[in-house]
Amino acid sequence: MPLDPRAKRFLDTLAASGAANTLALTVEQRRRSLAQLLSFAGPLPTVGGVEERTFPRPASSLRVRIYAPAGVGAHEVLPGLVYFHGGGLVAGSLETHDGICRALAAASRCRLLSVDYRLAPEHSFPAAIDDGLAATWWVATHAAELGLDPDRLGVCGDSAGATLAAVVCQSAAALGQPRLACQFLLCPIMDYAAESDSRRSLAQGYLIDRATLEHDLRHYLGPEADRADPRVSPLRAPGVMNLPPTVIHTAEFDPLRDEGAAYAERLREAGVKITYRCHPGMIHLFYGLGALIPYAGAAFGLMGADVGSLMAKPAKTMIPAGRELEDERAPPG
Repeated sequence: MPLDPRAKRFLDTLAASGAANTLALTVEQRRRSLAQLLSFAGPLPTVGGVEERTFPRPASSLRVRIYAPAGVGAHEVLPGLVYFHGGGLVAGSLETHDGICRALAAASRCRLLSVDYRLAPEHSFPAAIDDGLAATWWVATHAAELGLDPDRLGVCGDSAGATLAAVVCQSAAALGQPRLACQFLLCPIMDYAAESDSRRSLAQGYLIDRATLEHDLRHYLGPEADRADPRVSPLRAPGVMNLPPTVIHTAEFDPLRDEGAAYAERLREAGVKITYRCHPGMIHLFYGLGALIPYAGAAFGLMGADVGSLMAKPAKTMIPAGRELEDERAPPG
């Protein structure tokens, strides 16, 4: 379908503002730009409570913000989602993605634990991965005190945060622990080393462009790292057979669309249970721009239903090979 009219209006306004080429931005300017964008998240969804915890790391500590859905008792045991925010692994924070976290917690009926992982260039690759693995392990080993069902723990993230979630999930599967019930990847960046059709056809003018991706990757990796490393481009992992049931949502007018779809297909071929949706007419980060793109509200409903269906009871890691891919087009707003 065509580009959503509200998304088009937003993109036209952005183009008319004459925004600077992202490659010319400093990291601080990039961070302020993302924070400004996400100030258009719209009204904050109602949740039952928000609290913060810290846990020790070598020479530091890591902060986690915990969201409980509304109507949940203080001691009620719920499924848990460890969430990694987007921002190219150089931008974003617990604060910028607060609205997204509230919406996901409300829609999925899970306790959502947002991780304040370290950002580049102050902490370059693989610091974010180390933090993601440490946070997921901490949540799994402290499930009881966090009000979580240890058999219903998942990881999720958006954009580059979804890249991080995918890498954490692959690492957990390779180690055999912690055992995860699901992963949810929202508009993920899955392959920094290849050019898909959507990256070529949507390279400019659709919010996230070639310059933005290049800017963030340069600061995250530095000059020596390999873009084809599966810890950077998880689509290139040598094996994906033992991953948990997976939900992947992409957007039709997102340059990252095709690599998300390719990962869904690769998991399906490996026998992993997959639900894949491509949101028609939408752009990257549409889900964080609810004040400008009202369809975001309906999209969160679909996300919550997809994740909730996997968290309703303990999920099996594998399904028989040959299960058909649940390829659904999200209804237009």
